[in-house]
Amino acid sequence: MRRTVLLAAALVALSSSPAYAAYPYAITRITPAVKARIMGVSYHTGCPVPLRSLRYVRLRYWDFRHRPQTGELIVNRDAAGSIVRAFRRLYANGYEIRRMRLVDAYGGSDYDSIEADNTSAFNCRFVDGTHRWSNHAFGRAVDVNPLENPYVSANGTTSHPRSRRYVDRSRRRHHAMILRGDRTVHAFASQGWGWGGNFVGAKDYQHFSADGR
Repeated sequence: MRRTVLLAAALVALSSSPAYAAYPYAITRITPAVKARIMGVSYHTGCPVPLRSLRYVRLRYWDFRHRPQTGELIVNRDAAGSIVRAFRRLYANGYEIRRMRLVDAYGGSDYDSIEADNTSAFNCRFVDGTHRWSNHAFGRAVDVNPLENPYVSANGTTSHPRSRRYVDRSRRRHHAMILRGDRTVHAFASQGWGWGGNFVGAKDYQHFSADGR
């Protein structure tokens, strides 16, 4: 109970600037407790970014029952402010998110995190099928409601069966779907973040990144 009270106080205290007066959030360095959770899971030897360049972010979101929840993300320190501003706009717009946990809750498995419809950011991994670091490995990308916003290959398929109903983006089949030009896309675009729904060929509708990749 005491920990919950302290966290709530910290969230309010760190959101005291006028721009975030009604939106609680906290940005901290990677503490020993968080380090213990991610070492050997989402973070490991050879990662392209040092721990000192990452930040642990807690912020408010609406869940699928439109109840306020506090989620957690790890992002690059140079992306922390923009990610808070984007999610603040999502919150103001009433956009709902199923859950927001570190990918470490799923053993660092991107597939399992997606199956849980988990919104997540940092994960020290390669782009699937390559030896090229993903933007997630730098803490400069986030995947939002990935089941309703799947990765769709150039041939129109997705590897997650529950996402197949959302491959067709001609209309909104679920309130969490992210469609071209909607307020969710604009929330990230306002921070200079690109959307995977604009990729040529394969589409990554869940994916937002600081450099558009």
